[in-house]
Amino acid sequence: MSDRTARAEAIARDPRIVVTGIEKDLGTRMTADSLAALRTEYPHVDFCWLMGSDNLLQFHKWDRWRRIAATMPLAVLARPGTRLAARNAPAAQMLRGHRIPETRAALLPGMKAPAWVFLNLPMSPLSSTMIRAGG
Repeated sequence: MSDRTARAEAIARDPRIVVTGIEKDLGTRMTADSLAALRTEYPHVDFCWLMGSDNLLQFHKWDRWRRIAATMPLAVLARPGTRLAARNAPAAQMLRGHRIPETRAALLPGMKAPAWVFLNLPMSPLSSTMIRAGG
């Protein structure tokens, strides 16, 4: 188990969250490639991709971001200081017609992409960069 996986596991307190190193197993590095490989490897699983609202701010600059949004539904998790700005980000505006209300979030995994929800939840100041660096 990598240090990054161990640190992610330590903060993922919900028993429904399974932390894996699946990108290593899939042989992928880019998000678009990883999601496509997951769909191929597990065709009958209803996935939902989680991203922080801090990432939504610059999502429109990501490699193949439109393909990512079209591959599986997205759940955007509120992050400190980016809640409002993320809702007005270029990608959020371009995908606004596909946003579902937070009250319907439980339906997201079974929805056809593009579909997304913005989730307001208790926020942690930890970022993936901080987790990679050791918290």
